[in-house]
Amino acid sequence: MRFELDLPKWQWPFYVSRHPFEGYEDLRWKKGYDMRVALVIVLLFFIITVFNTLALGFVHGGGAIKIFNVMPYLSSSVILFFMWVVGNWALCTLFDGEGSMKNICCVSAYALVPYLISLVVITVASNFLLQSESAFLLFAQYIGLVWSVVLMISGIRVVHQYSVPKTLIVIIISILAMAIILFIMILLVTMLQQLFVFGYSIFTELQYRISM
Repeated sequence: MRFELDLPKWQWPFYVSRHPFEGYEDLRWKKGYDMRVALVIVLLFFIITVFNTLALGFVHGGGAIKIFNVMPYLSSSVILFFMWVVGNWALCTLFDGEGSMKNICCVSAYALVPYLISLVVITVASNFLLQSESAFLLFAQYIGLVWSVVLMISGIRVVHQYSVPKTLIVIIISILAMAIILFIMILLVTMLQQLFVFGYSIFTELQYRISM
């Protein structure tokens, strides 16, 4: 029986990747969720994203970067991931979802594994393949992306015990929730910047008057 599986925690992401439909059911029944493994995958998401940008073959769009800024890569990987987790958790509490924030984080991180593997394969292969063979890289990227999307849908469905249609609706609304969170974050950062500028201008003015 599948429920007799007794895998180490670090093997579960690879198991669910090979079994996209029943794998998350096994994970749920065996309580194989592990935040340490999930956080390592998220960290790898960031590292591989940077690696893909810096080490991509020149003929396939890569090249030397004179000024490297880590924030865009951090935003498009780690911050984006946790925005998804928070948005899905906040939404599913209203839709009677059974998953905790830990469970959502774990299944979402595990779903990233095929996409991350495809990015590594693409980055390495891009340094050997010709420009005319770029279709192979695009195909590998789509395979990894679609596989991860299927895993994400399956994981969210199982962790919340939803039907497939309800899962799809919740995922779409979760993406909208991410947009709202992003807007609030930008608004908050803008207000803090304005507050800092205002406070600094007052401090400068007082310092000037005292020194007169």
